[in-house]
Amino acid sequence: MELYYTFSVLIVLASFFAYLNLRFLKLPGTIGIMIIAMLVSVGIRLLGDSYFPATTRHFFELIKQFDFNEILMGAMLNFLLFAGALHVNMADLKEQKVPIMIYSTVSVVLSALIISMLVYYISPLLGINIPYIFCLVFGTLISPTDPIVVLGVLKEAKVPKRIETKIVGESLFNDGVAVVMFAVVLKMATDPTFDATFSSITWLFVKEGIGGLLLGVFFGFTASKVMKKIDDYKVSVLITLSIVMGGFLIAQSLHVSSPLAMVVAGLIIGNYGKKVAMSEVTKDYLGKFWELIDEILNAVLFLFIGFELLLLPDLNKQLLTGFVAIFIVLFSRLTSIVLPWKFFDIFKFFGIRSAYNKGSLMVLVWGGIRGGVSIALVLSMPEGEYKNLLLEVTYIVVLFSIVVQGLTVGKLAKRVLEKE
Repeated sequence: MELYYTFSVLIVLASFFAYLNLRFLKLPGTIGIMIIAMLVSVGIRLLGDSYFPATTRHFFELIKQFDFNEILMGAMLNFLLFAGALHVNMADLKEQKVPIMIYSTVSVVLSALIISMLVYYISPLLGINIPYIFCLVFGTLISPTDPIVVLGVLKEAKVPKRIETKIVGESLFNDGVAVVMFAVVLKMATDPTFDATFSSITWLFVKEGIGGLLLGVFFGFTASKVMKKIDDYKVSVLITLSIVMGGFLIAQSLHVSSPLAMVVAGLIIGNYGKKVAMSEVTKDYLGKFWELIDEILNAVLFLFIGFELLLLPDLNKQLLTGFVAIFIVLFSRLTSIVLPWKFFDIFKFFGIRSAYNKGSLMVLVWGGIRGGVSIALVLSMPEGEYKNLLLEVTYIVVLFSIVVQGLTVGKLAKRVLEKE
């Protein structure tokens, strides 16, 4: 009953804030909901105890009891990734399979290393001393672009399809890599008994990553074959729901990446499954169902991000550090994208080419938006000396990324296209 009560409150608030945004702010829906939630959070922190003490305490307890990491990484992420992948054209991804693969793996690792080194050497100048291993923890959790936020923001920003595919393709796959990398680095930072050898780390990556991809292939083709035999939109919707919900449980039990499994399953059902197993009626119902799921969960997610402000101990202390971290993250994003691009130029004679020109690279860099995944990862850290520091800095970076980058990436894309 408690869970039902909490979700009821969140849905009511999300719908009310969505109305206020559509009626007055007229911002992209998810960003507008987050900004209103943040304003409410600020109001609660400033005035709540004085004017509504009982309601304020009750609301604080409501937010605290919600495990953001578990809800996002364990449930919402799988739904949102599947819904996003379901509408991605596989042919567009195939055209850029090599760049997308490199940007979702090599670039994430490169970005984490650049961020960790810059934070390690710059933080003492700000009066903060952080061991390098925790700088690396920060680098791994802030490096991945958030596929949920990217999909939601780009769709509402009306970014041209060919540029959207490039950014979304990278974002869909880099999440699985980053989560595994974060888990390894966090274990190294907090578990002195962990033997971080090359073979153990490689095996963990292979098991989580390749295992997730193979499981997704199995889910996608199996579901498509089953749906082909019945072609009923009600049963097809139930089958896709079972893939997401049951698939997550299977992935957890096998200790493989459920995000990667959901992305691959969604891509296969959205391309192969729609082609061979569905009538136009089934395609229409399935598409609209998952579009609604996507919209509702995105609204709740951004509401969460806005209300997470209530859980931060004292954001004022880390404003300068967070401001510096924004530039560090942007610089690392630029470097980790440009260097692989130069690699493609060097190895053109091997047939490795990239259709990413300078304009689309600018959009790719600026469209690398951080979001709920980074916040969920930092919240999953055990209590310790550096958790609150990293949480506050992460929130500032995510806030800038969603509001500033999210609201301007569409305009940047249009300007770039006009010059091409």
